[in-house]
Amino acid sequence: MSVPGSGSGGDDNSSLPHGLSSKTPFLNLKLYVVIAIILTCAALLWLDPFGLQRDRGDRRSGSKRNIEKQEGKFVKETEIVVVDDIEVGKKKSSVEEESDDVSAGKSSDVSADIGWGRWYSLRELEIATRGFTEENVIGEGGYGVVYRGVLNDGSVVAVKNLLNNKGQAEKEFKVEVEAIGKVKHKNLVGLIGYCAEGAQRMLVYEYVENGNLEQWLHGDVGPVSPLTWDVRMKIAVGTAKGLAYLHEGLEPKVVHRDVKSSNILLNKNWNPKVSDFGLAKLLGSEASYVTTRVMGTFGYVSPEYASTGMLNEGSDVYSFGVLLMELITGRSPIDYSRPAGEMNLVDWFKGMVASRRGEELVDPLIEVQPPSRALKRALLVCLRCIDLDAHKRPKMGQIVHMLEAEDFPFRAEHRPPQRESLIPRMKLYLIKFHIQPNVLGEKMQRDYDRDKCCEFKAYTVHTLLVHILL
Repeated sequence: MSVPGSGSGGDDNSSLPHGLSSKTPFLNLKLYVVIAIILTCAALLWLDPFGLQRDRGDRRSGSKRNIEKQEGKFVKETEIVVVDDIEVGKKKSSVEEESDDVSAGKSSDVSADIGWGRWYSLRELEIATRGFTEENVIGEGGYGVVYRGVLNDGSVVAVKNLLNNKGQAEKEFKVEVEAIGKVKHKNLVGLIGYCAEGAQRMLVYEYVENGNLEQWLHGDVGPVSPLTWDVRMKIAVGTAKGLAYLHEGLEPKVVHRDVKSSNILLNKNWNPKVSDFGLAKLLGSEASYVTTRVMGTFGYVSPEYASTGMLNEGSDVYSFGVLLMELITGRSPIDYSRPAGEMNLVDWFKGMVASRRGEELVDPLIEVQPPSRALKRALLVCLRCIDLDAHKRPKMGQIVHMLEAEDFPFRAEHRPPQRESLIPRMKLYLIKFHIQPNVLGEKMQRDYDRDKCCEFKAYTVHTLLVHILL
């Protein structure tokens, strides 16, 4: 007996392989081949968006690698350099999208506000300086060229294009940002912003319109210098205030390391601004000095720093003393055109004071000679700043007070008892031993300590010495 429906089930099972192997109207292909093609196409369509995203991501990361500096920690698009709790180099996402336009030479007005300044595109600074033409050059040194520039808003700036010698541009760029990125002081040149595109590193400063001190001291200014004695002392006091702020008003303190006349900018009112912090070093409160490779300008570098590489704020004090001598005499620290005994300003200066010829130190281009008291005060500050013992040099804040006080250090209340009795003794040392002022001061210090006649302070010896020799 047959079971109903059993024959139809057997036919269905046998018809399935037959149906799959049957030919279709589509290119006369078999049905299973057509199904395989359809499934493959569906799989490719499903996976393709992920492949496109990967390609797009690869192209984006490739463009980012192209604009990175090879040494680089400072990247224009996304890298971040943390400087004194400020994120420098961080840009908005919109800038990242426009990076290809910038690299293609298109103008970009996008900037990032980082608290103390802004980011400038290379194109902006090229327009401001008219393509960095030679006629806009206002300064040049071993680490870069400074151009005068006019921004789109009409403001005048100074653009320093750092030379990339063995990565020096990157180093100086970071040093200046760390040293003065957030600093605001009337006697320090202001850093407005920066540019970091590819290997280019530029710094944008406020423009100081009256050149630098070196030009006015050693340039051709005619038979009479426009830098009168009062103007020169104004420049000295302002410079001292700027350095005092770096040493005593910041944490960590900043040691400039390259104080010299060409780094003192002057505005139309002869107000000085200390500039060029490319060699500056940061010195924490716990450290009394930092050991570093000797850098600076010959003639201004302190002896202990030149011989040991140990740097602290006393090195800046010595350099300031040389700068003050330069203001008084109008001479360069090192001048090979002068006779052998006058080539080195410091040695010649001390010799002139020891020979009681202090009045002859004054720059002959100064039409009106300074008052005797004012000259003595300036000579005293010079002698104290260049003391061979760095620990005996005054702080910059003390120097400001010494220069500003009209009667310092000749106040009656500061004169020790029996001062007149010391003068013959000092003359005897000078005639008998032919010794330098700082050595004389040490001998007098020992005499005072032995005699117990009064409380003796370091500046008193130099004050009495200036009284005698002048």
